[in-house]
Amino acid sequence: MSDGEQTEAAAAPRPKGRLTNGSIAGHLTRMAIPMSWGLFAIIGINLVDTFFVAQLGTRELAAISFTFPVVFFMISLAIGLGIGASSVIARAIGSGDRERVRRLTTAALSLSLVIVAGISVIGLLTIEPLFRALGAEPDLIPRIAEYMSIWYLGMVFLVVPMVGNSCLRAAGDSFWPSMAMTIVSLINLVLDPILIFGLFGVPRLELEGAAIATVIARAVGLAISLWLLHHRERMILWALPPPRQLFADWAAILHVGLPAALSNVIVPVGLGAVTAIVASYGEAAVAAFGVVTRIEAICLVPIFALSAVIGPVVGQNWGSGLTERACEARRLVMQFSLAYGLFVSAVLILGGRYLVPLFNDDPQVVETGVLYFWIVPLCYAGYAVVMMSAAVFNALGRPWPASALTVTRALGLYVPLSFLGSALFGMVGIFGGIFLANVLTGFAALIAGRRLMSGPTAAPATKPSG
Repeated sequence: MSDGEQTEAAAAPRPKGRLTNGSIAGHLTRMAIPMSWGLFAIIGINLVDTFFVAQLGTRELAAISFTFPVVFFMISLAIGLGIGASSVIARAIGSGDRERVRRLTTAALSLSLVIVAGISVIGLLTIEPLFRALGAEPDLIPRIAEYMSIWYLGMVFLVVPMVGNSCLRAAGDSFWPSMAMTIVSLINLVLDPILIFGLFGVPRLELEGAAIATVIARAVGLAISLWLLHHRERMILWALPPPRQLFADWAAILHVGLPAALSNVIVPVGLGAVTAIVASYGEAAVAAFGVVTRIEAICLVPIFALSAVIGPVVGQNWGSGLTERACEARRLVMQFSLAYGLFVSAVLILGGRYLVPLFNDDPQVVETGVLYFWIVPLCYAGYAVVMMSAAVFNALGRPWPASALTVTRALGLYVPLSFLGSALFGMVGIFGGIFLANVLTGFAALIAGRRLMSGPTAAPATKPSG
């Protein structure tokens, strides 16, 4: 480390266990509210893209719907790496090890950069075979390639800031990461119609325009995230440690991050498999599935937000030896998950027929979308419980129970039950399979979480290793 960096590190304030004192419910609310609007903004990028692309026609909507599992795959990978970083950083903050906090943050950013570079190259080389495997017709491949070739090149602007924002949340700050996500979404909202439809003298780029708008907006997000990490929280070292130390820090992050990333990417793999099953019913069915999954994502934002902030709350208290506070946090988020899941179910069952036509008024698209909302929302409470349980397990540094839940849901139940349901009952059977997968896994998650946090292995580590 240079003399200037040593001076900066010495001047940087010691981390405070911001979440180890005061009301647990208050901390969760304070962090979840800005996280919710940030997620509304960032998920809104996909929703805005879907809305404007839908104006181009059903075929273009079907094309971008095929990209959603792949985009979701990369978002899930970034979330997994962020979970690993947040877990070790929150526990390091709880134990008061400031230098390790800075080192781990730097390691997390460098690791995400290395991983995304490799995946970008692979993605660019496999666009056609991948989307053929997902069920895309040959004449849709050129449209999909227009979008994904640009999207892959800009993927670094998606993954690295998402990991950086996870590091900020580990320190107890969810407001500024959420503001950054909001700015990104607003930029995308402005650029989308200009680049897609060719407004104000700009060439009409259609699907390419949607991808370019997203890349530009996320590049701004990367700049904001790095600024916050360096200037606000003093969490970055601008020189990498010796390779041995760097690899040790990568290993600490990947201990939680790798199984979390693998279990997270299994979700879009399962979604991709179900998309392929839906594709056998035609382009209108795929378009409808793309619309309802985006509406669903928006409605579940408070659940996504709470699952993102529960980790730092549990991690800091667990790292400080405050086991009862960690258990209280788990209890509160489970109660919220059940109540909110039931609320969203009622909203979508009653309002689905009005929401789907906002994106596409093709009668087949509307009919399929309404059918989905009559069946699937009833299982949202179970899905929310699974997400919360996995987040708590990862925060404790015990990623394998979280992975087991996710793998069981996606590959053990979600895909097989959807396939079986399709064979027996058509589209109704697919949606019924999704419902059963979430309900059954939700019950398993409740039981596993109670046993893990109250059993003999529930002793928190007083100081992270390394």
